[in-house]
Amino acid sequence: MKILIDVRPLLSGVTSGVEEYTKEIVSKLIVLGPKNRYTLFWNGLRAGRLPRAWRELPKVNWRIPNKLLDLSFRYLAYPKVDRMVRTNLIFSPHFNILAWSRRTPRVITFHDLSFLRFPQFFPPRKRYWHISQNVRRQAQDAARLIAVSAATKQDLVHYFDIAPEKIAVIHSGVNPRYHELASRDLGLLRFRATRNLVRPFILFVGTIEPRKNIIGAVRAFNILKQREAHRDLEFVIAGRLGWLYDEVLKEVRVSPYRHAIRWWGTATKEELVMLYNSAEVFCYPSFFEGFGFPPLEAQACGTPVVASTGGSLPEVLGASARLVDPSRHEDIAEALHGVLADQEEAEKLRTAGFANVGRFSWERAGRETLGWLEMKK
Repeated sequence: MKILIDVRPLLSGVTSGVEEYTKEIVSKLIVLGPKNRYTLFWNGLRAGRLPRAWRELPKVNWRIPNKLLDLSFRYLAYPKVDRMVRTNLIFSPHFNILAWSRRTPRVITFHDLSFLRFPQFFPPRKRYWHISQNVRRQAQDAARLIAVSAATKQDLVHYFDIAPEKIAVIHSGVNPRYHELASRDLGLLRFRATRNLVRPFILFVGTIEPRKNIIGAVRAFNILKQREAHRDLEFVIAGRLGWLYDEVLKEVRVSPYRHAIRWWGTATKEELVMLYNSAEVFCYPSFFEGFGFPPLEAQACGTPVVASTGGSLPEVLGASARLVDPSRHEDIAEALHGVLADQEEAEKLRTAGFANVGRFSWERAGRETLGWLEMKK
């Protein structure tokens, strides 16, 4: 089978869940389905960096500015990629707008519909981008869809009136780079010393944007710091600045414990492994997630997790984490305190976390995705 894969999600160069998914799932397809002929659709004026394993694959790059190409796809439905590139199927790891003739089946992966569920969490430019992608029309015209969680599948059915049987729920995986390190690991000890991570800390990892509810986490941290038992506690926030983050920065500035809140900025993959292994507890109080990589990565490193009931998180984490209402920062604080003050509870969550992570592998995701792509229908 000839499969054209739209790898434009990698063009932005931004580390995100969509980028992680695209790299991992395409890499697995190449290994698990060697009889297929894969062609990568990679458009743009800038040279992008592809994983080494992909470099021998055929590639198509029209070298058209992507904004111009998107406009042409949206308003002219031209050029149709399957008339320019001979293929039996188009696979889109994200819903980037595309023009294609309906004679060629297309499979699209949907990560979440947060832009419909919580439009207030997005700036006008982001909202316009989602509108410009004709997402509903793309979903309806596709032959089949992949949802990374049952929660996302429910949203596709609800918002776009998609038949449930057209959607396969295929959970993403967790990269094995995230694993527990020995407490006396020399690299870990050196990292903590050079980064001055000498006090116990709560960790958050994610883009600094309203949906992640970092304000709720900061307010919960303020409550914890009023207790004598948490006098030395710190809060480390790791992630790039996204959008509408001014209120988050302000919340930290006005915190009476701002000296104990550390902005890490964007962490490298190597730093993330060290941070997860160093934290006492991982806090992820997001209002909504389509899947949620960071809490699983934390669990893979042996860190107990406190997360929210937002979106897919109850589905992905279940009883392996303490789940709380994200709108109640008092409840977030109480859950964090329960983990920090009770070693038996922390160990219970650590053990449950390891077992939970075992459910999510890229190998399984790749096999299920390959089966869905190769389905005769």
